[in-house]
Amino acid sequence: MQIGIIGLGRMGGNIAVRLSRHGHDVVLFDRDPATVGKVRDRTEGGRGIAADSVPDLVSKLTAARKIVWVMLPAGEITEAAVQELSGLLGRDDILIDGGNTYYKDDIRRAAQLAEKGIHYIDVGTSGGVWGLERGYCMMYGGTKDSADHIDPILEALAPGKGDVPPTPDRDKPDLDPRAEKGYLHCGPAGSGHFVKMVHNGIEYGMMQAFAEGFDIMKMKNSAALPEDQRFDLNMADIAEVWRRGSVVSSWLLDLTAEALAKNASLSEFTGEVADSGEGRWTLEAAIEESVPAPVITASLFTRFRSRTGNNYAEKILSAMRFGFGGHVEKK
Repeated sequence: MQIGIIGLGRMGGNIAVRLSRHGHDVVLFDRDPATVGKVRDRTEGGRGIAADSVPDLVSKLTAARKIVWVMLPAGEITEAAVQELSGLLGRDDILIDGGNTYYKDDIRRAAQLAEKGIHYIDVGTSGGVWGLERGYCMMYGGTKDSADHIDPILEALAPGKGDVPPTPDRDKPDLDPRAEKGYLHCGPAGSGHFVKMVHNGIEYGMMQAFAEGFDIMKMKNSAALPEDQRFDLNMADIAEVWRRGSVVSSWLLDLTAEALAKNASLSEFTGEVADSGEGRWTLEAAIEESVPAPVITASLFTRFRSRTGNNYAEKILSAMRFGFGGHVEKK
């Protein structure tokens, strides 16, 4: 299939390259022409075509149903791109937002575009800087027709079954087999980003639990404790042993172990931990639904506090964020 990709940053560029590896043609645009050239050169089989503007990108899409994937930061820049594309795409064309857009904006956009016959799909995309090789876990919302049409693209981006053991009792007609491959049509427009939003809220809580646990162990040699109760624990070794058969083993723990093996003091991190919006939105949804979410709430507030003073726990958080997403602390 042929698809246009707008925004060739850490994830957008890798998405384009992964698609080209699976035989799809990609038309590329970024506001930085040098970035376009670099991503085009990384695509395989000559399947990358450079565009010098959004209208140029759309004009180079030759399929009967044009498909454009927008991979830009949530907010005004994505909104502007969607509005520009609404004037360039035609009936039955498909516009995909693969960023971290607020799901209520998806619902609004989908309704506006539907008036012109344009299909809107929101794709919550998880995989960070590792997605090129590992694949991307994707949760998406939109009409069944449009979702089915882009299935070959999503299957190419997804991790696939790999060597993950199958879950027992999944051979039921009401369970979607695509979930086992790492991608899932969640429902109407907005549902994909809603599920991804909650995913990131859960991520906040998991990261915070690891951070607090390592901080407790780190402080076990504190002079405030009786001498016979002090332990000088090796954080890198503990992270490593937990990776091997422990019930808390996970990718986040893998990233923590990698960071600690490199530098157990994590001195390259200040511990000033940013939040990119999804945690806040998750709590807004919890409040609207009257659902208690104390763990996610506490983890978000800890990130706020980290910007006025921080400790080893926040450095653990920073190390994990850098590991999975390449997030660099603001200086």
